[in-house]
Amino acid sequence: MKKRLILLLILSAGFVLGYFTGNLNFKNEYANAEEKLSQNDSVSMQLGAFSLSLNVENLERSKAFYEQLGFSVFVGSLEENYLIMKSNQIVIGLFYGMFEPNIMTFNPGWDQNANPLEHYTDIREIYQHLKSLDVEFLTDTVLPEKGPASFMISDPDGNILLFDQHMD
Repeated sequence: MKKRLILLLILSAGFVLGYFTGNLNFKNEYANAEEKLSQNDSVSMQLGAFSLSLNVENLERSKAFYEQLGFSVFVGSLEENYLIMKSNQIVIGLFYGMFEPNIMTFNPGWDQNANPLEHYTDIREIYQHLKSLDVEFLTDTVLPEKGPASFMISDPDGNILLFDQHMD
């Protein structure tokens, strides 16, 4: 009995030590990752608000589902076939009959509440940066010199990213 108790204590101590050591390693890895990101500021761009645009089969049913998760309608209507819904800073768009795949959307110039940002990376600068990296665009994009504009690309797995700037 005494040997079992000692063995149990040793195993418990090993588990606790492993947990805290692993936890400390995670914290160190996180700090290292943040340091690397701050060193790459010259490449980072302000992409603006982020949302997930979902192609839905039944807008009312989808609205009810996301309301159960705590989302509420922010913009749009059932009659317009789209709803932009929010839960804190999370934004999703529900779209009926507007596009096929789900799309990740970035709105340069907007915060998560669709308020204009004082400082942001203009969509033309984002476009030129991606073009210089030989990123393939899904549309033959000709951007106006200023004002609203948009373009689409896809990631290596075929996920579509829409960059959609609504302001100057």
